Amino acid sequence: MIKQEINEIKRLFTPSSCSITRICGCYIDGEKNKKTDFKEAFLSLPEEEIFKYFELLRKTLSGSIGKNLLNLEFPTDTELEGGTQEFLLKLRDSKLKDDALLEEFYDRVIGSYEYVGNYLILLIHDAYDVPGKALDGMTMDDASDTVFEYLLCCICPVALSKPGLSYDASLNEFHNRIRDWVVNMPETGFLFPSFNDRATDIHSTLFFNKNPEEPHSEFVEGILGCSLPLSAGSQKETFQTIIEETLGEDCEYEVVKNIHENLAEMIEEHKEIPEPLTLDKKEVKNLLEKSGVEEEKLKDFDALYDAAAGDDTALFVSNVASTRSFEVKTPDVVVKVNPDRADLVNTMMVDGRRCLVIEINDQVEVNGINVSVAEKAPE
Repeated sequence: MIKQEINEIKRLFTPSSCSITRICGCYIDGEKNKKTDFKEAFLSLPEEEIFKYFELLRKTLSGSIGKNLLNLEFPTDTELEGGTQEFLLKLRDSKLKDDALLEEFYDRVIGSYEYVGNYLILLIHDAYDVPGKALDGMTMDDASDTVFEYLLCCICPVALSKPGLSYDASLNEFHNRIRDWVVNMPETGFLFPSFNDRATDIHSTLFFNKNPEEPHSEFVEGILGCSLPLSAGSQKETFQTIIEETLGEDCEYEVVKNIHENLAEMIEEHKEIPEPLTLDKKEVKNLLEKSGVEEEKLKDFDALYDAAAGDDTALFVSNVASTRSFEVKTPDVVVKVNPDRADLVNTMMVDGRRCLVIEINDQVEVNGINVSVAEKAPE
């Protein structure tokens, strides 16, 4: 799924567009016991509760693709009888009205989700009448020819509210606040099936994880039967390792700066394209060649890439490129530069020593104090 398709589903979680048919939930305590469960027609809930659920649902479709949101393909065996995809398909087709399937789903989550504390399993069913689109991209509500029927699952921590004082209006007094159990924003969840090309794709799912570096792989494997790609942080480390091992001791400052500038140029050229920008092995090699890495240094590149990332692994540019700053770091000095002005920092031999040289203008501050940088005339 691309960002536009994700946003289209998120827009359903509003009072004017909502078509959610049913919501179910199961509250699990820290000992993995089911404390209570519920099943409701979604639109029969009080308006205040509906708005709270909307917030949880939207959050489960929030974040960056390739970081918090991952498009996962189901392995073929999961679609056979008894497989995870086949089970989710049965659960969706039941419209969450089969109590036995719901109980089995809750048991599967409890058995695979590793979490210390209480949490709430939320599950909704929706049937979205997908509007058609004109050539100019405008939606046509009266031209729908498909229905996207899906499940959205959210796993939300439940924690005690913070202690404190509260005001009792009836007594006009302040007292110790009564602590209660509060449902927090989801830690993880998934959309099944995917909404690819604005249509149902039962062969894939969209997985959400609040913290990309704690991906709940046991949940993904147990509930979805899928494998997770490298996390965003691991992709960045892998990219850095590939560059360092390819260049070896000749990892020159100018080459690394060129890589940064070429990545920034690629991002700028791609910004109007909805699909996330990724680099496979061949494209990373081309990037290094374009950035000035000598052919001799690239003779072992394929083996280095396979060892660090894997032959078929593609890296999201948003995960490997530092788009917010260009940073040069030594043991004693850290220099951060506007990422669009990396050209201001260069290396130069000064009095026989290799130095970083930063081009400056007349506006310079030191600890917030404007200082003069004009050269003094010789006496």
